[in-house]
Amino acid sequence: MKLHLTGIGGVGMSALAELLLDSGIEVSGSERFLDHGKALPVLDVLCLQGAHIFPQNGSGVTDDIDAVVISSAIERDNPDIAAAERKGIEVVHRSVALARALASKRIVAVAGTSGKSTITAMLGHILNETGFQPSVVNGAPCINWCSSERTGAVLKGNGDLCIVEVDESDCSLFNFNPEHALISNCSADHFCLLESNTIFNEFLTQVTGKVLDGRYEPDLPPAVRELEWGCEFSHRGRVVTLPQPGLHNATNAWQAIRMAEMLGAETDACIGAISTFKGIKRRLELVGICDDGVRVVDEYAHNTEKIRASLKTLSARSKRVLALWRPHGYGPLAKMFADLVEMFSETLRADDVLFLLPVFDMGGTAARSINSDLLRDQLVSKGADCRLVADHKSAISSIRATACSGDVIVTMGARDPELPVTAASLLGGDVDISRRDADIGGRMSS
Repeated sequence: MKLHLTGIGGVGMSALAELLLDSGIEVSGSERFLDHGKALPVLDVLCLQGAHIFPQNGSGVTDDIDAVVISSAIERDNPDIAAAERKGIEVVHRSVALARALASKRIVAVAGTSGKSTITAMLGHILNETGFQPSVVNGAPCINWCSSERTGAVLKGNGDLCIVEVDESDCSLFNFNPEHALISNCSADHFCLLESNTIFNEFLTQVTGKVLDGRYEPDLPPAVRELEWGCEFSHRGRVVTLPQPGLHNATNAWQAIRMAEMLGAETDACIGAISTFKGIKRRLELVGICDDGVRVVDEYAHNTEKIRASLKTLSARSKRVLALWRPHGYGPLAKMFADLVEMFSETLRADDVLFLLPVFDMGGTAARSINSDLLRDQLVSKGADCRLVADHKSAISSIRATACSGDVIVTMGARDPELPVTAASLLGGDVDISRRDADIGGRMSS
């Protein structure tokens, strides 16, 4: 079998590509970032594994292709789709291709508005460390599994369980019929709150086994306490130490541990395993520490609640937060606009600074009347220190000129592959990895 993945460099598509390659399926793909002259390291990893990458002009859709795989981000007029239709080749959604590839596995689905990538990686790590040998297909790379030869978003396991992140934003979670499921939480994001809850309720009717539904649980685990860069909480009379900061991460770990217990893992083994979890890329990822002690963090936060959680976590660990955020699309910005104004106004402290990049624009038909300029104007009118930056180069220059000891710098946003590059550039001098690693787990200063 041979599949062609349009947009193969995306986090979901690259994970699917790696899973297919692990399964012995021949994979080709196209990526428009390459067409725009932008390098994506994940493509080098996939090429090492045997994938063949083409321009996104239809040339990769050859006669021997069995199906062209697309995500919800691919427009219907994409040249790869046009080529497939001319040749009579099936076009399938990523979720359908993934479900087909996992037909022989016992699926544990992880869903929810926020935290599902982190929980998927945590659960996969716990089960792997406790001897279950699961496979994992995630929407973000787990640092424990990253290497020059692996994307980090897929764990190749020999067991019969597969932990899969499933997505409600396009309702593609309905293409899976999992044995077990975890719902992390629910809030308004791609749909209003009522619609989102309805989607999750309907999805759970397809689950045949155990369910952990975090929507109806306490927001925090018992006795949670923040550390300097990490947190701890109580579970069944034991202290759980997590190397990642933030109350939301404590909740993520609490849910992952309890789901692992439901699947048969022992409590002490779960607690030991989570203490070695290194995190996932772009989820409060500590990129490094500058010579003056300023931490630089990279974060995927792109909706209201994720941004709020990230800013609160970093505010508790800094005198001032310098946040660079890029809205990931005109449609999402317009839908969340009022909530974003309210959230930033409530969350940013008097000395915090929000640097706004232009909306990430990869084409499409969305109206462009709601933009970063309008958001800046609204926030400034409410007293926030919000500054527009034209591009990444300007952002780096402006933030470097502003930063001083006691600050935390965070780059935030989805879709834009330059955000983590900018985070690395903001370190300036040499990255003190020893200081970064020593920082993890230390007590929070008063």
